[in-house]
Amino acid sequence: MHGISPQQFAESVSAFLVPFYIALAAMNGIAALLMWRKFGPVTYFRLRTPGFSFPVTNALVWTIVALGFAVLSAMAAGANLSMMPKMPESFREFVNSQTGPVIYTLGTTTVLVILFLFRSWFVKPAVAWSIWNLMLLFLGLSMPDPNFFAIVAKPDNVPIVALVFLLAFFTWLATWKAVQNDKRMEAGEPPLEKLDDEKILVWPDLVYTEMICMIALTAVLIFWAMWLQAPLEEPASSVKTPNPSKAPWYFLGLQEMLVYYDPWMAGVVLPSLIIVGLMAIPYIDFNKQGNGYYTIKQRKFAYIVFQLGFLELWVTLIVLGTLLRGPNWNFFGPYEHWDAHKVEALNNINLSEYFWQRGLGRSLPMVPQLQWIPEYLPTWISGWFQPVAQFVSILFTREVVGTLLVLSYFIILPPLGAITVFRNFYQRMGFIRYMVLANLLLFMAALPIKMVLRWSFNLKYLIAIPEYFLNF
Repeated sequence: MHGISPQQFAESVSAFLVPFYIALAAMNGIAALLMWRKFGPVTYFRLRTPGFSFPVTNALVWTIVALGFAVLSAMAAGANLSMMPKMPESFREFVNSQTGPVIYTLGTTTVLVILFLFRSWFVKPAVAWSIWNLMLLFLGLSMPDPNFFAIVAKPDNVPIVALVFLLAFFTWLATWKAVQNDKRMEAGEPPLEKLDDEKILVWPDLVYTEMICMIALTAVLIFWAMWLQAPLEEPASSVKTPNPSKAPWYFLGLQEMLVYYDPWMAGVVLPSLIIVGLMAIPYIDFNKQGNGYYTIKQRKFAYIVFQLGFLELWVTLIVLGTLLRGPNWNFFGPYEHWDAHKVEALNNINLSEYFWQRGLGRSLPMVPQLQWIPEYLPTWISGWFQPVAQFVSILFTREVVGTLLVLSYFIILPPLGAITVFRNFYQRMGFIRYMVLANLLLFMAALPIKMVLRWSFNLKYLIAIPEYFLNF
């Protein structure tokens, strides 16, 4: 790491890993104790060999895991990098070589699909607890790598790492409750929430609980501020900007969108549509099931759209922008050094250039300059006539292919969906609500489509009209 010696780096890693592994050992030890008290010597599985059978209980499995984390803590206590357990060098090089925006996005999408299809198995407490331990073990074994540590342990990025684990936990919790309710309703039983009809008073029950949470959270923030140095930098200067220059974490999704869209689209239109879409949900939602209880089967379409929109098109972009976007906004692997001199030459091409120059082998059409204005137009309209006519002529000459594609996307696909896969939606929602829903979904799908086009064909814009600051 820059600025410190290898021994200082080893001491920094040891200072993190020792309490980290001790906490994991204690966590699994408590889990083993709770399982022993609840289930006793219940067989979890049996190790069988010819003439030998050895029962393994729930408690014994997690006791062994706890002892393993305790051993890892002892190995990390010496502040000796050669003794610390770490990811193999070959594995780190392989991850770096295979890490890219395509694999990252397709990989996270594939994981979400697998988790959704096999949710009944993944939400089992034993399976979820195993995955949780593997995630934390991966973090611990990766920390001795200087490049990984420099990214993850940066004070700015610590909340994002915590966000990933907290989001994983609460997603599992909600999915587990939904799976339990779906099974109960298939058996003709009411959801779990209906069984809990206890009423509590705002005062003192709710206010007292909120006050305790407020005090606890304040204490956590105070200790956090004492533990981590505030990520303050030198005063801002117009002649020296950080590289990379990143927005706050909650805007990193928008900053990633700027790679694929014009600023007006990524910074104004899409965020506005997100807000409008959230406001429109109560008015376009015709499915009244699932109100007040967790379920997936009764609201499968809404669940899938939300998970893809929130997790895949927002959270993963935040993680990508935080941990994988380095100097010059280049893409770096998790174990790769952030080299400010890394240059990736990208020759992004507009669709009109693909069509006219590469496809037809001719130059881009010249747009004729309109000099006449109809005399019968009022004065307040004639001032707008020429620029509007010029804009329309560009759309249907130089940018005709992109214009037709975009118009087809937003005009043809909604009615096509109304007579095919979304026929039931159209019949139950009516024309207006269905069209609002269809266009919101099309704008949502436009982001991954544009990302794939950029990665696959270096396609910059479908419609490029820099004369009027309009690119799509």
